[in-house]
Amino acid sequence: MKSEDIARLAGVSRSTVSRVINNYSNVPEETRRKVMKVIEKYNYSPNSSARALAGKRTDTIGLFIVSIAERNSATRVYQNNYFSPFIEAVIDTANARGVYVLVHSIFSVRDYAKIKQAFIERRMDAGIIVGTEKNIGVIAEVAAMGYPLVIIDYSPEDIMQLVGKGRIAVINSTDDKGTREMIEYLLGSGHKDIGILAGRDNTYSGRVRYETYRETLIKNGIEPRAEWDLKGEFIKKIAEQAVTRLIKTGNLPTALFCCNDDMAISAMDVLLRENIKVPDDISIAGFDDIMPASLVKPALTTVHVPIYDIARKAVELVLEMIGDTAGNISAYTMETKLVIRESCKKTG
Repeated sequence: MKSEDIARLAGVSRSTVSRVINNYSNVPEETRRKVMKVIEKYNYSPNSSARALAGKRTDTIGLFIVSIAERNSATRVYQNNYFSPFIEAVIDTANARGVYVLVHSIFSVRDYAKIKQAFIERRMDAGIIVGTEKNIGVIAEVAAMGYPLVIIDYSPEDIMQLVGKGRIAVINSTDDKGTREMIEYLLGSGHKDIGILAGRDNTYSGRVRYETYRETLIKNGIEPRAEWDLKGEFIKKIAEQAVTRLIKTGNLPTALFCCNDDMAISAMDVLLRENIKVPDDISIAGFDDIMPASLVKPALTTVHVPIYDIARKAVELVLEMIGDTAGNISAYTMETKLVIRESCKKTG
């Protein structure tokens, strides 16, 4: 479909369609809505990088926070101990470079259209997506339009295979290294009965942490136990329910590796209510090193993920790509670090 087709269906001139796409202010709101309705219905996008890059820069980048799994929670973003500091770091870094940040929340699959629409309407020059779910199809469409994207917590291999080309940078942390170091630390402390409170397997970080946990145990001659394989989905409430069910079985591991700190802290709360002492009765380990991790009692042993560094790197990369029309896909990895505190103890 061409822009003249959009114009015909919307009952406007081709120049009006162009003004809507490039977000000119001199378009009546009713006309804008009519054109956008046709654009969305027929999934229209400019068909070349040159068209996508046309017009003036907005000096604005978009930040898309994907939180579909917690769509029923009213506080799913601003009280999230990962998203909140990430958003702050992106805004601080961008503002220091004279760039504004437009924050969008993705709470449903339908909301993914916001990403494409924001680019079509020329409300921003580039985007950052921090994802807890995957929708590579939308990313491929935006990349084909020529816009720069930085995406976080996605498989670089999947992006390169399915997107093909575009101005895209993928940033992850060394989740495999961090998980391996944590499990080896627990093994070195005498633990052989190590359970897991896993995250979502449709996320890159969730899969890597879960698979590395199992691989590390097997490599050390220990078969992971199905009864200690808990699904927490990276969500506090679900983690609480999983740990409550485990307690009712009366069969606890000596250590529980939680794939993020929110779940670890939720597990500690449940154990406290049931008069099960951490770390005397069970050791608890987390991942991310969010701010509350050092404040809870006992302080949480965890893996530090450099959230602020990832956010700063995302802004720097996306701003570099705005001025670079080369269609390259690149991948960056930020180092994790084991942080030993009080929630784990030696056993045996």
